[in-house]
Amino acid sequence: MTPQRFHLHLVSDATGETLSSVARACLVQFDQVEPIQHLWWLVRSQGQVARVVAGIEAEPGVVLATLMDGAVRSLLEEACRQMRVPFIPVLDPVMAALSGYLNVEFGAQPGRQHVLDADYFARIDAMHYTLAHDDGQLLTGLEDADVVLTGVSRTSKTPTCMYLANRGVKAANVPLIPGMPPPPELMSLKGPLIVGLTKEPKSLADIRRSRLKFLQQNDETDYADEEQVKSEVAEARRLFARQGWPVIDVTRRSIEEASATILQLLTQRREAAEEAP
Repeated sequence: MTPQRFHLHLVSDATGETLSSVARACLVQFDQVEPIQHLWWLVRSQGQVARVVAGIEAEPGVVLATLMDGAVRSLLEEACRQMRVPFIPVLDPVMAALSGYLNVEFGAQPGRQHVLDADYFARIDAMHYTLAHDDGQLLTGLEDADVVLTGVSRTSKTPTCMYLANRGVKAANVPLIPGMPPPPELMSLKGPLIVGLTKEPKSLADIRRSRLKFLQQNDETDYADEEQVKSEVAEARRLFARQGWPVIDVTRRSIEEASATILQLLTQRREAAEEAP
């Protein structure tokens, strides 16, 4: 079937990250639909709204918006009404529900979520830490991590750590090398949460083979041999079991899903520590 195409205008008074995430989460639920996205970021003045309106007039379609300034928003909303195109302020239901429940008025400051607060600097600090402790390149300082990921090669350790760092989590990762014992720095850790990542051997062998081809290297090696990979994965799982480390199978999990599980484990660990006498 030919995908149904339509124009989708995303209008934000900030960087558009929230709006893009909402749009992406909704659109994946529609099969055979292909949006033609028009991105309008940092829309904070009447002149900027005029340019957005002209773009919508040229290519009419659904308008999703996150605009805090009442005057700017009213201009766009009225223009959409006259053009008879849907205008959807995506944050309104959540803001209204929170305001009603808390009995507190909410502010209307554009880009407020990007203010340089303590959380922002925590994320930057976590990112620096994670970059320095990627792929076992710096084993000193592992005790300062919030979480340490370990597993055999190509089990998504690095991208998962980077995602966690962007959430303010100091994440390090240590690879398990075939034929070599785990680094003593990993085995002696007391503070950080240690999580083992694993993947179905056939899938892992395919990924390694593709990686070798991309690097224009010989893919007929033990590194991509399915039996060898199966042995590596089994040995890693035995290590995880002996140490009592939680294990996440990333075969059919996205980076976001694996990270969400790790964040849950961190929360549970923190709550257990707070409840302990």
